[in-house]
Amino acid sequence: MRALVFAAGLGERMRPLTDHTPKPLLEAGGKPLIAWHLEKLAAIGVDEVVVNTSWLAPRFPELLGDGARWGLRLHYSHEGATPLETGGGMLHALALLGEAPFIAVNGDIWTDFDFARLPATPRGDAHLVLVDNPEHHPQGDFSLGADGRLADEGTTKLTFSGIGVYRPALLDGWRETVTGEPGTPPRFKLAPLLRRAMARSAATGEHHAGAWTDVGTPGRLATLDRQLRDANA
Repeated sequence: MRALVFAAGLGERMRPLTDHTPKPLLEAGGKPLIAWHLEKLAAIGVDEVVVNTSWLAPRFPELLGDGARWGLRLHYSHEGATPLETGGGMLHALALLGEAPFIAVNGDIWTDFDFARLPATPRGDAHLVLVDNPEHHPQGDFSLGADGRLADEGTTKLTFSGIGVYRPALLDGWRETVTGEPGTPPRFKLAPLLRRAMARSAATGEHHAGAWTDVGTPGRLATLDRQLRDANA
């Protein structure tokens, strides 16, 4: 199985930390955030990982190289000066990801979720990992049914963790789903395509009740770093 790590964001809320370092390369617990993902992906047998890049793109190969230290082959999908959002970034990387289902994970999260729990082949076009709603996102994103199906609406919503398994077919007909002019190369979010899949019962999910952090502010990064260092002490 191959994997995609979303790492193209501008990291604007993390300034000045991201003035010279892309957010996924910021360290927590003594290693870059993205390195935690690469280790876990290699441990479950993933051998090729695509990293999409934009802001300070040269820093990624400078620090990560070709991935050999993790037993991986890294490929870099450069999106130019303006990131293509999650949907456009995934579409841009498809040529490197192949035709089989693949894992995708946000490069700016940390979690103790066991990637081995992910299905190699999702029942539908997408399988998402959901977590309890954090303080900064109390409204949640999607509802998880008892049968494992995801819905856009529901009495209780959970937050999308940024971890999922996708079939390339999720992006089929993307232009009919995305509103506005996406530009060239196309720039659009993945959420409308996920909601389209949910509407036809083609998206499943699971709930992770363990540790998860969306490293969206310098304060959250500092808290995570302290927690990881204390745990290793």
